[in-house]
Amino acid sequence: MREGIQRVLEQNRRFDYDYIPFGDTWVIPDERTAYRPDLFGRIAGGFFRTVECLFGPLIIKLVYGAKLVGRENLKALGGKGAITVCNHFSFLDTLFLRHAVGHYRSYCTAAPWNNKRGLAGWFLRVSGVLPFSPNLIATRNLWQEMERLLSDGKYINFYPEQAMWVNYRKPRPMKEGAFRFAVKYGVPVLPVFCTFDKGRRGNIRRMRIHILPAIYADESLPKGARAQRMLEQAQESWRTCYERAYGIPLTYLDDVRKNPHRRK
Repeated sequence: MREGIQRVLEQNRRFDYDYIPFGDTWVIPDERTAYRPDLFGRIAGGFFRTVECLFGPLIIKLVYGAKLVGRENLKALGGKGAITVCNHFSFLDTLFLRHAVGHYRSYCTAAPWNNKRGLAGWFLRVSGVLPFSPNLIATRNLWQEMERLLSDGKYINFYPEQAMWVNYRKPRPMKEGAFRFAVKYGVPVLPVFCTFDKGRRGNIRRMRIHILPAIYADESLPKGARAQRMLEQAQESWRTCYERAYGIPLTYLDDVRKNPHRRK
């Protein structure tokens, strides 16, 4: 069923459409939302990350046959903070990404509907999920926390496609937000792209988590053009990784829109 939905969306170039229901168990982050956990939250978050670090690699190895490719590109950052961009194809994306860049250094931005109510929301936030918000005070607090984390050498992940398509293998067009933040805070973007085979039931097998070379802003360009250039480079990096991994050129299903130039 999901492959049929993805097929229709691809034909209509709705690559950013999130077809998975959000539910009603979330709240908009507001001025009371703590993007930086208190002492107890930091201790709890450290415990959760330790559990992930101990058991996560074993789980993704046994279940998905995952291997990591490109560690040298992570080392080339020299311990400095960066924004990562990873394709969004699984509920466990964050676990895959943390396996690649480090369980204790990785944080992840998320849509407002990932700010769950109650214990689930608290667990996500202390574990490093940073939900966006239309609330101006919450947004200011989020930006301050992002700046602090990056200056401390952490990695903040964006899913630049803006929607999760379960087990979808092609790279989708990226949004510019991650790259604007990279320019804003003066940090590089580290592209990560996961490739995998599929079993008979469409389940993931033989996953490869590719850490690709970091992308730096071109300081010779006007400030407004730097983010777009970084986006284009990251998109090309994903495309090249896809074509090398699968041995085929990146193509999409035929565009069925009546007016294809009205929406890209």
